[in-house]
Amino acid sequence: MSQQQNTGDALHNSPLGKSRQYADQYDPSLLYGVPRSLAREAIGLQAGLPFCGADIWNLYELSWLDKTARPVMAMAELRVPVDSPCIIESKSMKLYCNSLNMSRFEDASQVQSLMKGDLSRCAGAPVEVFIDPNPGTTVHLGDPEGICIDLAQLKNHPDSPDPSVLRCLEGKLSERLFSRLFRSRCPVTGQPDWATIIVDYTGEAIDHGAMLEYIISYRTHQSFHEACVEQMFIDIIRQCNPEKLQLTARFTRRGGIDINPVRSTHDDVWTNFRTRFQ
Repeated sequence: MSQQQNTGDALHNSPLGKSRQYADQYDPSLLYGVPRSLAREAIGLQAGLPFCGADIWNLYELSWLDKTARPVMAMAELRVPVDSPCIIESKSMKLYCNSLNMSRFEDASQVQSLMKGDLSRCAGAPVEVFIDPNPGTTVHLGDPEGICIDLAQLKNHPDSPDPSVLRCLEGKLSERLFSRLFRSRCPVTGQPDWATIIVDYTGEAIDHGAMLEYIISYRTHQSFHEACVEQMFIDIIRQCNPEKLQLTARFTRRGGIDINPVRSTHDDVWTNFRTRFQ
């Protein structure tokens, strides 16, 4: 059975791709978790992850009522650990966040505490939640530093993810490559997902054109953001054998939410910044 079939079966009872009325009161039961194992088994990951990192979410349209029924607007940053058993399905997150809109809470700290508990239960591991009452102070706008490979010469145009196109050159170096041309598709609805991909590595020089070929080979691939990033990370490790690798995807927002997975061979401070396309 294919990864897409497994994912489709797992999401049969999920809210994704189905018409749902927005709840008018706080309802944590709206959250839906998808097992990470579905995608990881497909790329040969069984036990012991070869990477660390996090899934960084930005919620730009978080709102609730204060104790006097005055609406409050805020942003929130979430960090879901890579070793959580489940990812949080994005439409269920939108439905959940909207269920807060007409509910009263004492203050932002109460909302933050509730969200932390609810999201951690859904993911199966502690989720970090930070609510920003002054939106814009935690997410910094800017393009990645490094080499944009979007105009690199292409030799192949694979129509599905093909790690064999990745090629290394002579000599070792450390560099950051990025491309704004990544596109994949939702595994259930087929809607396009767009992202800027950032590749930081140390090791044998990777051919820029080959890296771009590989990135754009996902153009019709159907998978969740997190699964795409993990497959890319594993493919680069297996094909190019870098000494160090950090792969980040900054996806454009949908429904007021963006998801930004980062996977790395080494622990680091995962900076939350927003590209101009987000």
